[in-house]
Amino acid sequence: MSREVIHSDKAPEAIGPYSQAIRVGETVYLSGQIPLDPATGSLIEGDIEAQVRRVFDNLSAVCEAAGGSLADVAKLQIYLVDLSHFGTVNEIMQEYFQQPYPARAALGVAQLPKGAEVEMDGVLVLQR
Repeated sequence: MSREVIHSDKAPEAIGPYSQAIRVGETVYLSGQIPLDPATGSLIEGDIEAQVRRVFDNLSAVCEAAGGSLADVAKLQIYLVDLSHFGTVNEIMQEYFQQPYPARAALGVAQLPKGAEVEMDGVLVLQR
């Protein structure tokens, strides 16, 4: 199967040698998104709630560029510098996702690129 690069101007440019997403058949592999402003490429100002919302907005933009939406996310990985924000992430996630929720993992990490507090990646499965 061929691989297709997915790109959205509504999400930040990659900050390394990777694509925002890669589509193989009906599956789209979403690269990690941190709370970067797509217009400036800089980490947004704000608390963990603002950062989580920006990450979901960035992921949503890439999903849309692939022809899907967050509703098509089958698996979501969440990386948090401070696991005490787990409950906040859950609350905000319910604003962006409906049941059935995607499969998910949440991991505590020592640090993230650019000093972000949260990063997420996932797998999207498109229906044609």
